[in-house]
Amino acid sequence: MKKIRFPLALLVLAVVALSLPLMASADHSWGNYHWDISTNESIDSPLQIGDQLNGVWDSSLIATSADWNDLGNDPVRTVLFNGIAAGSNTDCSPIIGRVEACNSEYGENGWLGLAQIWVYRGKDGHIAQALVKVNDTYFNTPTYNTPAWRDFVMCQEVGHTFGLGHQDETFDTANLGTCMDYTNDPDGTENGQASNLHPNQHDFDVLYQKYGHLNGVSDGKGGGGTNKPGGGNGGGKGKPAQVPGDDISQWGKAISTDGNGRPNEFELTLRNGDKMITHVLWAN
Repeated sequence: MKKIRFPLALLVLAVVALSLPLMASADHSWGNYHWDISTNESIDSPLQIGDQLNGVWDSSLIATSADWNDLGNDPVRTVLFNGIAAGSNTDCSPIIGRVEACNSEYGENGWLGLAQIWVYRGKDGHIAQALVKVNDTYFNTPTYNTPAWRDFVMCQEVGHTFGLGHQDETFDTANLGTCMDYTNDPDGTENGQASNLHPNQHDFDVLYQKYGHLNGVSDGKGGGGTNKPGGGNGGGKGKPAQVPGDDISQWGKAISTDGNGRPNEFELTLRNGDKMITHVLWAN
């Protein structure tokens, strides 16, 4: 009997569909922000994460990439495939169509890590480009200079660039077992609780709502945007205006606060109508 061979992309999509039941509420989606790609497209062309990190951080980025690709689990839960790419600039400027991950001593400005996304104007919430930054001013101190803190913060900030918010924003509550949860005990060893170093099922469920569809079919949000250079809501000029800045004064207006009452999300409208959104994790 002749065997029927199915394309790998279709097989992976089938596994994703079976293992990720659609949730009734995406309660920690970061707005409607998402890349204009589907799971199927990310199999053929994974979202690239540019490695601008030094050697101390490489293992954290590798672990984060593997976690969000859900490597080693059966069935596979992956919704948005990613790959690590070589860094192509030294100033951590954003690059259209991908995420850049950077570390430096950004100063005593209060933050451990941040994620910044540039979103095309319109209603679709399509991400054009993104940055992850981790602040070695704090990670070089005894409190944060541990693999657990590095893995936790890297996993969370990359998760933000995929369009996820936090499952909980109170630092001293019990760990939820996801890096998208605030904590003072990342690996759970201090208080004998769950590890917050990796994504959990609910993270993949929410990503499924964003990416588990065939692209080219409207997601119902309107706007007609695209993350392709020069298209749709990109204003016909390709790359959105770059607004660098590592200080709170450069991020625009505060639009959300964390469990300690500190502003942790900022929005800046750029001259062409695009927006830069910043999610920041403060040191405690």
